[in-house]
Amino acid sequence: MISFSSFYKKIADSSLQHWLETLPAILGQWQREHKHGTLPKWEKVLNKLHYPLPDTLALKHSVTIGSGKQLTDGEQEKLTNLLQIFKPWRKGPFSVHGINIDTEWRSDWKWERILPHLSALNKRTILDVGCGSGYHMWRMLGEGANHVVGIDPSTLFLCQFEAIKRLAGEHLPIHLLPLGIEELPPLDAFDTVFSMGVLYHRRSPIDHLLQLKDQLRIGGELVLETLVVDGDENTVLVPEDRYGKMNNVWFLPSVAALASWLKKADFINIRCVDIDVTSLAEQRSTDWMPNESLVDYLEPNDINLTVEGYPAPKRATFIATKNQPNKDLM
Repeated sequence: MISFSSFYKKIADSSLQHWLETLPAILGQWQREHKHGTLPKWEKVLNKLHYPLPDTLALKHSVTIGSGKQLTDGEQEKLTNLLQIFKPWRKGPFSVHGINIDTEWRSDWKWERILPHLSALNKRTILDVGCGSGYHMWRMLGEGANHVVGIDPSTLFLCQFEAIKRLAGEHLPIHLLPLGIEELPPLDAFDTVFSMGVLYHRRSPIDHLLQLKDQLRIGGELVLETLVVDGDENTVLVPEDRYGKMNNVWFLPSVAALASWLKKADFINIRCVDIDVTSLAEQRSTDWMPNESLVDYLEPNDINLTVEGYPAPKRATFIATKNQPNKDLM
């Protein structure tokens, strides 16, 4: 069974210790609710990942676990088959004992775009909201973070993360919890909070921004990446039904509108540091993610449009700071 005891021990003497007042009960309930179904099957696969600690662990420029020299061809084939049970792999890529997990997204490209704009992550306690299988969390650890915590309600993403962590080393200060942000109390403790690819899935984007702010310490840094559209501060696209075949896309603001939302949520030092149109090379089907991908979501005769006729995916990354509370308003 996937255990969260090491996380409880990690935060017991940290700025997150007050989370222990509520978290064990929430995760205990989650474990009871997932006694049946796919989780027990995936846990059996995780229990087969008995491999030596890697001879190399490189997280600064990639997520590379092991040189590929420790396993025989047969062992490498067995490990490949075990990891493929967790398909589809969406965020990555990962290199594990010489096995290239070629994920749907080249998440490393996004990381390289935003990294130059971040405050130093060295010694920081970081929260990654909607972290998926945790690729960016590993890169945060590679930048010297003291502790990286990810939350994502997907059981598959949790198991993918657990597979990578068991192969990299379970002692590492990186943890994924199967939670949505609405299940977190205001922790006011993280130095940096990431929310990448989440805002457009939220029915109330302002509430999401406030929830993110509640997790930051005063002066902490928010890194927010989301889909945007062209326009002025009053431009917000609300898809009538689906957007890029996704039925859970609610609001796509312009860059100016999103800056206004962040200001309304009382963030300061708000700046848009990157705007990028998602390319067919950055998001695509692979052997590790054989389902439909970006090319299938775009108009065949005009890739500047989605199949529904909306502007093709364009993503903006904002960085902002949690403001000191205004005592006059308290």
